[in-house]
Parts: sequence; structure tokens; C-alpha cells
Amino acid sequence: MAKRLFDLLIAGLALLLLSPLLLVLALWVKLDSPGPVLFRQERVGRFGRPFQIHKFRTMVHDPAQHGPQITVGDDPRITRAGRLLRHYKLDELPQLVDVLRGAMSLVGPRPEVPRYVALYPPALRDKVLSVRPGITDLASIQFRDENALLSKSADPEREYAEVVLPAKLRYAAEYVDHATLATDLRLLGLTLKTLLLRD
Repeated sequence: MAKRLFDLLIAGLALLLLSPLLLVLALWVKLDSPGPVLFRQERVGRFGRPFQIHKFRTMVHDPAQHGPQITVGDDPRITRAGRLLRHYKLDELPQLVDVLRGAMSLVGPRPEVPRYVALYPPALRDKVLSVRPGITDLASIQFRDENALLSKSADPEREYAEVVLPAKLRYAAEYVDHATLATDLRLLGLTLKTLLLRD
């Protein structure tokens, strides 16, 4: 209950304070390339329930028709605005609305698409999906340059499924086992520090 109240308070306050920035970013995305401002995609949420995640669109419209679901390195589908949005993780800001509507939390395991959730070992699947997925977690910080990492692989999708995903699941399971409000505050602070100092 305390975690949910914390999520509502911080997400609501963040949306209020960041509303001018959100409007500017939305306008930039709209003017930069044809297509909708927001990208929506089905992800798997708490207890395995599907939900629509929201991000600022950073790729050409309907990118799934032009390549794989994961992005690797200097993906040509990424727009000019999208490169900066991705670099500073600004594309994730619309997920504050997903937090308010109860589909997500500020901190928690990052939600995956169904095809990758199908690869979860059963025991880990139940544990990781027992909590709301989050905007950030330790795996997001550790794999903040995931695209560059995958670009070095001859088979990026296989590398993700066999190397990156299991590592993310270990971080997620550890979070579930030790999650507290203090843990969330520490991870939020670490996320902000990482974003501000990434250059």
C-alpha cells in the first residue's frame, strides 16, 4: 500500500512539474517525422496480464514492419529526435501515466513483450511477475547501453535471449526478494545520477 501511494504521489508530481517539457518533446516528435507522438506496445504486466506501455515514438512509424523488435546500435529506424530521447531516456516519461493508471510502478522489473516472457523459467516467471513492472530497475541501469552491447553480436536477438535476458531476470528476482521503499528510493536516485552523468 505504501509503495502504491508513493508511486501515485511521485508520478503525479513529476507529471505536473514536467508538463512543459512533455509538451515540447511531443511537438518535437510530431514535427521530426511522420506518425503518432506516442508509441504503444503490448507488454506483460503483474500476474501475467497484458497491458499497453506508452513511450514517445523514437523510430519511424510502424518500425516492426522494417526490422526486429529489439534495436541494435545505430539502427536506421531511429529518428533524429529519437536518438536524443533514447540517449537520455526521455522517451520513457509517458510511462508516468502508466504508473498513475496502475499498470506500472516507478521501480520494478522492466516489462517484456510476450515473446520474451515465454522464455522465462517457470519459477522465475512467477516471481518476477508477482510485482508491478517498473519504469526503472537495477537491470535498466546496468544495461543502459544495451543497444551498443547487442550491436557487437553476430546474432543480437539470440544474444539478448540467451545472455542479456537471464541477467535481467536475476536482477529482477533479487529486487522482488528485497524490495522496500528504501530500495526504491535508492534505485530512483541511482537512475537520476546515471542519466545526469552518462556523458
